[in-house]
Amino acid sequence: MFPQILIVFGAALLGLLGAMHLVYTFFSDKFDARDPAVSAAMKATSPVLTRRTSLWNAWIGFNASHGLGVVLFAATYLVLAIGHMAVLRESKVLIWLPVAGSAAYLALAKRYWFRTPFVGVAIATSCFLMAACTLSF
Repeated sequence: MFPQILIVFGAALLGLLGAMHLVYTFFSDKFDARDPAVSAAMKATSPVLTRRTSLWNAWIGFNASHGLGVVLFAATYLVLAIGHMAVLRESKVLIWLPVAGSAAYLALAKRYWFRTPFVGVAIATSCFLMAACTLSF
């Protein structure tokens, strides 16, 4: 029961962070540059890769796909933990995958993000790790 609670809590926390990221991406100015000239330049410039988009559109797309990926990752583990815990108990790969995935997000958060997502991802990673250790040993 305790590993299940840990997985549900870790996944719910990641899902909340991912959902907030999507809301901030589409319904706020939180990812706009503080300097309006930077946002204007991003909207007027395309990346070297292609002229078919702007750096601004790529920025919004990257943020949206990141948030969506986190939400889907979290939803998958919420569904597994709530409705199919036996599957997790029987699969070492499925029980250690959220540890690896959230640890990767934790490394990104430490290097590139700011404190709030780092703390949230650290808590989720700890939950997944404790659950995996409990179920594996």
